[in-house]
Amino acid sequence: MENAMPETPPASPRQQDAPYVPTARTVPTRSRERASYDRELVHSVLDEGYVCHLGFLRDGAPVVLPTLYARVGECLYIHGSTGSRPLRAAGEADPGIPVCLTVTHVDGLVLARSAFHHSINYRSVVVHGTARQVTGADERRTALDAIVEQAVPGRSHDSRPANAKELAATAVVRLDLDEVSAKVRAGGPNDEPEDLSLPYWSGVVPLTRGYGAPVPSDDLDPAIALPDYLDRH
Repeated sequence: MENAMPETPPASPRQQDAPYVPTARTVPTRSRERASYDRELVHSVLDEGYVCHLGFLRDGAPVVLPTLYARVGECLYIHGSTGSRPLRAAGEADPGIPVCLTVTHVDGLVLARSAFHHSINYRSVVVHGTARQVTGADERRTALDAIVEQAVPGRSHDSRPANAKELAATAVVRLDLDEVSAKVRAGGPNDEPEDLSLPYWSGVVPLTRGYGAPVPSDDLDPAIALPDYLDRH
């Protein structure tokens, strides 16, 4: 797929540096001190992941689906089958469907002396907004390239582009980063002073994401070498 610029205009330099504006939906009711509207932090959390959870209402009931995504500037792209009800609804409704999208990274297990104070260290982003179906050919190709790149950087230039039939079977929606916040928990356990003398181990078990050795397809030509972008993992 050839890269093309999205149809949405780029953010101005001031917008790119300014924090997101808190709203009633992006201010948490608990642990408000952990919330952040810093644009760079939000982008870093989004750029490190590639699986999000997309929440919406279906027939009046809440539904949350895991799916792939990618960030391009100040918007997120999500793709799926044209038969997917939320993606189809995003194209049928005017101007789209209200959604809530989340991305979370778990960085550590926090083990306290008391069961109550056990926790996790994490970085998360919550985005509220309206998902709109992308119909422009250039923006659709940009979005699909970006989703592949988000998961495996370098892969979009090392695979066959989608053909017309595959593109017709794929829906793409865009969610602009307007109502968005990050939330971070870091550090050790918050043990009660009276628990500090208890004979229980207390601390943090760090968690890291890793990659195993790539496993070639059974029908792969042995002459095809492992690409550099996979060898780096």
